[in-house]
Amino acid sequence: MPTRKNTGPAPAARRQRPASGSASERREHLVKLAAELFARKGFQATTVREIADEAGILSGSLYHHFDSKETIVDEVLSTFLDDLIGRYREAIATGGSPRDVLSEMVRIAFGTLEPHRAAITVMQNDWNYLRSLPGNRFDYLVKAEDEVERMWVEQIKAGQAAGQFRADVDPKLTYRMIRDTIWVAVRWFRPGGRLNTAGLAEHYITVLFDGLATGERTSQQRA
Repeated sequence: MPTRKNTGPAPAARRQRPASGSASERREHLVKLAAELFARKGFQATTVREIADEAGILSGSLYHHFDSKETIVDEVLSTFLDDLIGRYREAIATGGSPRDVLSEMVRIAFGTLEPHRAAITVMQNDWNYLRSLPGNRFDYLVKAEDEVERMWVEQIKAGQAAGQFRADVDPKLTYRMIRDTIWVAVRWFRPGGRLNTAGLAEHYITVLFDGLATGERTSQQRA
């Protein structure tokens, strides 16, 4: 994940380590509770008092773990992006064919829908607000987005050069269509349904590479 500029106090997780395992577990629990509230109500609408009430503690007690609401959402989002980008890098490092690598990246992305559901929802709903906050604390969101786009586009271009992918499609536009299709799934995917995230990914890979139409390409057909 891109390195952030040091523009102020670091998030609590980076300032000090929990004194014990129980403190670490408590902190993780608070982050998860807050993340669910951010996803459900929106980051702007969620107050520190509501997070504390959800956790069954006083608002002042929350500040023993976090110095601000922004610190909490920072941890939620950076944890998600660290995981996503790290796994993308591992997939690319395997040195497989562009099709194999992109297939694995699709599986990775869909695989985040459950463990990082709240973070993905916050990214979609509160991106512009977080980017508008004073300072550059959340500039890493754009840097991370740019890095992810670069990785996908490079694999698409490599597939075109190898003759695996059509040469008449725009790599960046193709990536953005793939990206939006995957992340919007967080709005309707529910665990325990007919397909789990692995099944959802395989279905998407089939449509992505094999298409929906049979026979002649639609783009070559004439009315």
